[in-house]
Amino acid sequence: MTTTTITTRAASVKDAKAIHQLLVYYSSRGNLLPRTHENICRHIRDFIVLEEDGQIIASGALEVMSHDLGEIRSMVVSADRLRNGLGQVVAEQLIEVARQVGLERVMALTYVPEFFTQLNFKQVERDTLPEKIWQVCVKCYKFNRCDEIAVILKL
Repeated sequence: MTTTTITTRAASVKDAKAIHQLLVYYSSRGNLLPRTHENICRHIRDFIVLEEDGQIIASGALEVMSHDLGEIRSMVVSADRLRNGLGQVVAEQLIEVARQVGLERVMALTYVPEFFTQLNFKQVERDTLPEKIWQVCVKCYKFNRCDEIAVILKL
């Protein structure tokens, strides 16, 4: 029996294509908002990846929204690796990054609030997050009909 090791690391520009492919898979199904390859490259420092045998199997980003608020964004796990705890590993690593940079709160907009509530996030109204709404949401094609649920974790 062969065992492989999964490593967690900061993403590099070389990972952008694989991250984009994972995001396209889920965004094409309506499970998250799309991001272009160029956007991923511009924000690559926000991303972490989980890698196994040279393949990116999960990733996520922590975007700093304000002096005290960060957002977990674009969190994905390869479809063939779902339900193995990899999403939790990504989320926990991003929360740790938030702590390291001195943030006090971490939020997410999600279609799967149960995933985040298992990590002690609380559901909140979107309008309690003006940093997110007026920096990002206002530019989104779903702005007036957003169906995502806001969750927040106080660190």
